[in-house]
Amino acid sequence: MAAKKVTKSKKPEKKIFTDSEYSVKRIYQKSSKKKPSEDAGKYPFTRGIHPGMFRERFWTMRQYSGFGDAKLTNERFKFMLEKGQTGLSMAFDLPTQIGYDSDSPQAEGEVGKVGVSITSIKDMMTAFDGIPLGKVSSSMTINSTASTLLAYYIAVGESQGFKSTELRGTTQNDILKEYIARNTYIYPPQPSMRLIGDMIEFCAEKVPSWYPVSISGYHMREAGCTATQEIAFTLANAIAYIQTCLDKGLKIDDFAPRLSFFFCCTIEFFEEVAKFRVARKVYAKILKEKFHAKNPRSLQLKFHTQTSGESLTAQQPNNNIVRVAIQTMAAVAGGTQSLHTNSRDEALALPTQESAKIALRTQQIVAHESGITKTADPLAGSYYLEELCDQIEADVWKYLKKIERMGGSVKAIEKGFFQSEIRANAYRLKKETDDADRIIVGVNKYSEEEEQPELLRIDGRIEIQQKKALKKLRADRDSKKLEKALSAMQSAADTEENLMPYIVTAAKAFATTGEISNTFREVFGEYRPKEVF
Repeated sequence: MAAKKVTKSKKPEKKIFTDSEYSVKRIYQKSSKKKPSEDAGKYPFTRGIHPGMFRERFWTMRQYSGFGDAKLTNERFKFMLEKGQTGLSMAFDLPTQIGYDSDSPQAEGEVGKVGVSITSIKDMMTAFDGIPLGKVSSSMTINSTASTLLAYYIAVGESQGFKSTELRGTTQNDILKEYIARNTYIYPPQPSMRLIGDMIEFCAEKVPSWYPVSISGYHMREAGCTATQEIAFTLANAIAYIQTCLDKGLKIDDFAPRLSFFFCCTIEFFEEVAKFRVARKVYAKILKEKFHAKNPRSLQLKFHTQTSGESLTAQQPNNNIVRVAIQTMAAVAGGTQSLHTNSRDEALALPTQESAKIALRTQQIVAHESGITKTADPLAGSYYLEELCDQIEADVWKYLKKIERMGGSVKAIEKGFFQSEIRANAYRLKKETDDADRIIVGVNKYSEEEEQPELLRIDGRIEIQQKKALKKLRADRDSKKLEKALSAMQSAADTEENLMPYIVTAAKAFATTGEISNTFREVFGEYRPKEVF
């Protein structure tokens, strides 16, 4: 009797997924689906908003700086500009972000810690001393008090001899993502949206080269959402801001060219590149088909990118240099207009001067040595990338339709939709790391004992100095002029007038950040979120 032939059972192929849980095939073949031919610099801008992209000019290298007091921040600004940085980006401490002065009880222990303390126009003058505002582009990561900080900036520019029409830069000013993920809000959504609408209207007329809002997916991504959710939620918020401006009577092409965006770049290389390409395409279609914009510049999604702070590890911090380099490559291959690269020690403290220089050099090496800037959209045509783009785009549109059915972003926030989606994905990511299904080098694999590097520490005396400076400011200023400016601002807040001219007047009268915020608190109240389970 012949022996039975033994056949080995085929081992099932292991399923592999991207960070956003898209299934990854072993190999990708050319798609049978015929795609329209697209060019960089042309609608729908999938391949980039400029025809040559970085062949003609590199992105703005805009390192995020700001700590301690205005003098220390001014020194860091000048150091980074000297090392080749091409734009400024300003970080503010928590009291400044949520409208408290340095001598407020709520500010105790936080002055100058996560950014620079700016309590009045005087601090802003010191921060930009010797830096001509008409010749540099500045970005300010500020939201609830964005109108106040822009007013200071305009006033400082004028004191240097520059008209507001000559100023270039960006205020983040995206309050919706604060309610979703970051929580540095002050007022309820409706008055907050009004302030943003007022800023957009004011800048369109008085500061035409300024981006009054940078609609941000970064913080939602850092809180735990997927690449797809980052794009969908950010664009849903953009729709809300655009509608606010239209409801004020503005025309879409009068303000849309000066809307900008801010995205995170994590380490899932191909997915991140796909995400940026999809964001441009979907936004262009929204502006053209929903809002009927005619100006090609209105259809262009212009964005700043920051490498992922959440991806950095306190363990083996030098590994973070490699992580940031990969993320930098993805942001550039994805076509960013501006980039901040995180420093190796940011999981432990604000970056030292040496760490900040290495982060800047990372951008410069990618720009000058990598070769990926030699052609627009260098990864186009990758079977894997193109399929990821299709999957992300389809899911982005599903989310946008779902949010629209809820009544838009504000309603979705009130229902806790964004928050619950982010929490669910954040839990998944944490569980995967805890179970070592997701390997983090130096954390759950290849770990070792090591000495802590030298860190930047903020001198506690800065808080004392800021309190003394505030006391002197209040004693020296014209109190009648100040009271008149604040009273006029409060009265205007009860009407539908644009508040920006009143805020600028108050800033020039040496009103403090806390005084301006408290004036609006009296009219608008403070936001207290409902618990969503």
